[in-house]
Amino acid sequence: MLLKPLAAAASLLLAGAALAQTAAPQAAPEAQVEIRDAWARATPGKAENGAAYLTILSPVPDRLTGIATPVAKKAELHNMTSEGGVMKMRAMPELDLKPGEPAALKPGGTHIMLMGLNQQLKPGDHFPLTLSFEKAGNREVTVAVEKAGAMGPEGHTGAGMSMQH
Repeated sequence: MLLKPLAAAASLLLAGAALAQTAAPQAAPEAQVEIRDAWARATPGKAENGAAYLTILSPVPDRLTGIATPVAKKAELHNMTSEGGVMKMRAMPELDLKPGEPAALKPGGTHIMLMGLNQQLKPGDHFPLTLSFEKAGNREVTVAVEKAGAMGPEGHTGAGMSMQH
């Protein structure tokens, strides 16, 4: 006789757990960050550092707070500025993203420094890069390695070339 009340109680517990799972909040679609045209320049054989570039578009205010990749010991945001005719590069702790405004990381401006390269970056190669956002969380993108001196990704079309996973 005890079996029926126990079975009913167990059923209620399982149903409650199932409802809790379906009611769990999902990442808001409007918080999805789009990452496009991720590329890097090829490096000479013994180069210790490299750079990566990409464009980030967020539909909501967000902040890029961290970067990681297995091809380098450290990846950081850096910014190039001209002061009195002298180019200076400084590390940036984070990058604020304005809703609907593309943040273009490009040569001569804000970019990703890859320090302590574990391997040479060769044209045609690809490597993963993880970007950490305050609201959107971690996003992985595949970076295409272009020739040394390139000023943009080879197959660049401007819009819609999403390279994210």
